[in-house]
Amino acid sequence: MAENHTEPTVIALSGDIDLLTAPAVTAALDALTSDPHPDLVLDLRPVRFIDCTGLGILCRARHGRLRLLSESAAFLRLLRATGLRNSFEVQTGPVLCEAAG
Repeated sequence: MAENHTEPTVIALSGDIDLLTAPAVTAALDALTSDPHPDLVLDLRPVRFIDCTGLGILCRARHGRLRLLSESAAFLRLLRATGLRNSFEVQTGPVLCEAAG
């Protein structure tokens, strides 16, 4: 059986990920994770705010491989406080190519 070594899809989200933006973000991530084995890198560095609705969206998108890029101490605290820190591959540094590789 041959393995498929395709490059991950890298998407940058910005602004707020909350109850107001949830429908659009959910639709976009559902489309990106509809493949049988999605490989997705979400650059969350431009995100200003994420609430529990946003965390739910990220959890829903977790099937396959999902990596998160974030330099936000508040976001990392939120992941720890909710017990989700070990549920995601999180890169806190600014180098995108390392997460995509």
